[in-house]
Amino acid sequence: MLVHTALGRAEQIARHWAAAGCPVVIHVDKNVPRKTRETFVAGLSDLRDVYFCARYRCEWGTWGIVAASQSASEKMLAQFPDVRHVYLASGSCLPLRPVQELIDYLDQRPRTDFIESATTSDVPWTVGGLDEERFTMRFPVSWKKNRFLFDKFVQIQRRFKIKRKMPNGLVPHMGSQWWCLSRQTLSAILQDPDRPTYDSFFREVWIPDESYFQTLARQYSTKIESRSLTLSKFDFQGKPHIFYDDHLQLLRRSDCFVARKIWPYANVLYDAFLTDAEGAMKKTEPNPGKIDRIFSKAVERRTRGRSGLYMQSRFPNEDWENGVTAAPYSMFQGFAELFEDFEVWLGKATGARVHGHLFAKDKVQYAEGQNAINGALADSALLRDYNNRAFLTNLIWNTRGERQCFQFGPEDNQEINWRIAKDPNAQISVITGAWAVPLFRSNLDFGDIRARAAKLQKIESEHMDVLRSPYTKARVRIWTMADFIEAPMEPLQGILDEIGRTKLRRLSEAPKMVDLAGFGQFLQNLKNQGMHPYLMGDFPAERTMEPVQKPPRKPYLVQ
Repeated sequence: MLVHTALGRAEQIARHWAAAGCPVVIHVDKNVPRKTRETFVAGLSDLRDVYFCARYRCEWGTWGIVAASQSASEKMLAQFPDVRHVYLASGSCLPLRPVQELIDYLDQRPRTDFIESATTSDVPWTVGGLDEERFTMRFPVSWKKNRFLFDKFVQIQRRFKIKRKMPNGLVPHMGSQWWCLSRQTLSAILQDPDRPTYDSFFREVWIPDESYFQTLARQYSTKIESRSLTLSKFDFQGKPHIFYDDHLQLLRRSDCFVARKIWPYANVLYDAFLTDAEGAMKKTEPNPGKIDRIFSKAVERRTRGRSGLYMQSRFPNEDWENGVTAAPYSMFQGFAELFEDFEVWLGKATGARVHGHLFAKDKVQYAEGQNAINGALADSALLRDYNNRAFLTNLIWNTRGERQCFQFGPEDNQEINWRIAKDPNAQISVITGAWAVPLFRSNLDFGDIRARAAKLQKIESEHMDVLRSPYTKARVRIWTMADFIEAPMEPLQGILDEIGRTKLRRLSEAPKMVDLAGFGQFLQNLKNQGMHPYLMGDFPAERTMEPVQKPPRKPYLVQ
């Protein structure tokens, strides 16, 4: 047993092994204070078959863990000549099944070594970008304590192409450090005449506890099962999963003999597996694959999450979201300015909730004049603009199951543009230049109108650049105002079909368009004043706004 912390639990586990007739050799990390170790040793002094070996300073990724394993193994083989298998465990490992089952299991496989051992090209779990390089380079400093120097050593060796060769033509293998080796294989590794050479080489390998025994076991073992009898799971960052009380049923399902890493205060787990022997009896083959699906889902949930729902592990990382928002929604630009009561008409035609300008600078214009909406989202522009991205995702998340539509324009807060443009759930419909209609119908001084028109046109032009960007993922439809009013029925029908909730099979009439008589001359006046309104399209000064009447079709009779 390799013991580092939680010595009280380690004592409990050591007594459990010893009670089943298993001799135990314990290595206590040299980082543990001397008095603490002495108390720990005294607590186990009543057990005849529990020994302690020479101490080494154990630090993640360094040689000390291998040296500790060697020291404990040598003590085990020397003190107990009848031991046939040596099982490496830690103080945080918890036997999930009665120890006698493990003994019987190994009795049936006297020459089998259980050690995860795969070549570097076949290992999918390495984290940190160092696979073969962990053997061909030297790592004289700790990755955790001296990250800067560690990276510098790697850069220098890469730059000057400094490489080491494996001694005696060894093929490097990697795997879990928690093994169970037969006496014959373990003694061959420890008594090898070339051991000083191997130890010297692996002393400067990165994370040697995952490669030393895994590589050398291939030299001497007659039968290797490349798997560990210890259930040990790691997350996507290479950190071990910690098991808590609510993992009780999950651990039972695994049918494994031992699991790590157990939280020291998981009293329910320790009580269930160390005292309830009858309930733990399985007599089945260990099968950690039975719970792999659950761990895979946990990793996916942690890294990808749910669409439109942000959490701590994804929030600081741009583009880590599994969908910017939770459901499809529609944004309309220019429609409310061109059509009278457009929001009412769209709501009736689609059954969706149609808002006004959600990003208006004075307030959030919710549908039906509401002051707040699902999720306690108030209509305060100050609160919305504190984090407008979160406002949009919260709005869509809290109204799942109901299509949300809202208006947008160049007078609204433009900080949300890229967020919506990169959202595949967004359906964006734009009539460019329609912002000029309210100016046309206003009673402002023409000088003020000209200045305002120039400002709004610049803002909308920049927004159109965003929507036409190759990084845009939203479904975007853009019409100039001139093109749209020529035949509004077809674009409106396409929009409703895309929303997919229209109550009408085909539109028989469009919403009522505002009176645009004289609008062409208004645009010409802007041109005459030096402002070129190009976003509206080709609007002749004398253009009539009446739809062209098609001649009635002649009736005919089919016999």
